[in-house]
Amino acid sequence: MPLDFTAIDFETANSSPASACSVGLVRVRDGQVVATAGWLIRPPAGHDEFQEWNTRIHGIRAQDVLTAASWVDQFDRLCAFAGADVLVAHNAGFDLNVLRRASEATGGDCPPYRSLCSLQVARKTYELDSYRLPKAAEAAGFTGFSHHDALADALACAHIVIDAARRVDASDLFELADSLSIRVTDPVVATPERAVA
Repeated sequence: MPLDFTAIDFETANSSPASACSVGLVRVRDGQVVATAGWLIRPPAGHDEFQEWNTRIHGIRAQDVLTAASWVDQFDRLCAFAGADVLVAHNAGFDLNVLRRASEATGGDCPPYRSLCSLQVARKTYELDSYRLPKAAEAAGFTGFSHHDALADALACAHIVIDAARRVDASDLFELADSLSIRVTDPVVATPERAVA
């Protein structure tokens, strides 16, 4: 099995995980980046207030997403890019939660994606003072990117996993996870209790 996956990163408008305002996607095939995509998202109604703290981090403002596709309008495009891939993200719990919560907020179903956390991969691969994305990406040889730009962050995440797989001579994500004593997580399906806001 080749080293195939899609790296994903979201930026959010506020503290609600449903408030996705930007996404970056990177397709990796056989350990090589073969496609990238990124776009702004108009967050779901009720989750669309832009808080100053978040804007200070990523620079996206409410006026920037006025003409962007809504979560519902762009979701098929996101899913088409990812296909049936395992999703890889730095702190994957956050990004997979954005997928689930934004889908729930708009009455949609999120596909049952499996995931691998590049933060866990970095912690098992590198000896660093900090495992924040810029430091981990630098250890992987990926430098000079604009942190908190969703596409740049997804690229950084992809490079961490590609580098880690090379270091342990893993041919796919599952072999990489086994080598590092971590796991590719199974999809978390929201229960009715979890789905209530």
